This record gives sequence, structure tokens and C-alpha cells, in this order.
Amino acid sequence: MIKDEHQYRLLRHLEQHPGASQRELARLVGLSLSSTNDCLRAVIEKGWVKVENFTRSKTKQRYLYLLTPEGAQAKL
Repeated sequence: MIKDEHQYRLLRHLEQHPGASQRELARLVGLSLSSTNDCLRAVIEKGWVKVENFTRSKTKQRYLYLLTPEGAQAKL
């Protein structure tokens, strides 16, 4: 069970919007980009979100945030 409301909302939005960028998640959850980054780090460390990076263009990288089965269970 998640005690942190921001983490819960982040996981809920990741489930509804798989592949959302960090900026999109910040907007959806209603947090600053910095707070979203901190929240993402926390749920990644708990194993609730998996992060993969892929190249969006030749000069920029983008990260893909995926809800893990453990994250889906924790959200309940």
C-alpha cells in the first residue's frame, strides 16, 4: 500500500498513460518537474517503475517509464 499521495497519483497516471514523459507526468500529477523527478526516483528504487532510455533523435535521449507488476499491486 502506498502512503505517499504523490507516488500513488504518479503510478495511477503511468498506468493510464504508459510511456508518458517526465514533463507530461508532472503536468498530469500537478507537480513541478523537480518534484516529479524525486517521486520517480523513489518509485524506481522501490521497483514499482522500470525506466528504459531510448533515443528520440540523434541529439536527445528520452526515458520511458513503465509500471511494473509490483507497482500495479502497490497502487491497489
